[in-house]
Amino acid sequence: MAHSEKPLAGWRVLVPRGGKWGDAVAATLRGYGAVPVIAPLINFASSADPEALRDSLARLEAAEFDWLVITSATTVDVLVSHGTTIPRETRVAAVGETTSAALQLAGYHVDFVPEKDNSARGLLKEWPFASVKGSVLIPHSDIAEPTIVAGLAARGFEVEYVAAYRTVGVPVSDQVATDVASGRTNALLVTSGSVARQIAAQLAPLPEATVVACIGPRTAFDARDAGLTVHVIAETRSSEALVEALVEHARQH
Repeated sequence: MAHSEKPLAGWRVLVPRGGKWGDAVAATLRGYGAVPVIAPLINFASSADPEALRDSLARLEAAEFDWLVITSATTVDVLVSHGTTIPRETRVAAVGETTSAALQLAGYHVDFVPEKDNSARGLLKEWPFASVKGSVLIPHSDIAEPTIVAGLAARGFEVEYVAAYRTVGVPVSDQVATDVASGRTNALLVTSGSVARQIAAQLAPLPEATVVACIGPRTAFDARDAGLTVHVIAETRSSEALVEALVEHARQH
């Protein structure tokens, strides 16, 4: 790729998640000439009520739920860590392709994934089983918004929510904070409302020239609610769309 084809040449971009996701995004950014800085801003801890979680998963295995709704790959990790078996008769809905892929990689079946909008609202909007009722288990983060719970309850489902894990903030290093404050970091990727709130708490106020790129409209809403100025919004909730949106912004500016 020629220099002219590397619109992020010289850009330092903060990647707020580590692991396979962070490594993959960093590799994509390098392909466009950027210097990725992986600095996880959130992490996941065990549920504050492990007994309630174990009880819900035991009843899931006993086929007491008609549906299981999974909203993140982190929840899949929780299922795997508990050695949970999902009965074949229990249908599984995944919020997006990433979550669906994590489920299938773990050996679980997936019956429904929204095609257009990989979010809680997208799942409700595209839910194809209007006449189907029954009981639903929704294990997700302790700070997750009640969008799916309320939406399915309004459709006549008997919904049970259980906290599968806790989302906790991770302090950034002094070097990362200094680079952001000085403007040396050109862009920040925002992958969730939790990340947006950590950026606001740890790194705000941001220099005016620092680009804030959000992974979808919902995350952009949360970022603005946290007091951040949003410059880039990916059309879909995928890492590829997020990087592409940042690249397009760089080309235009």
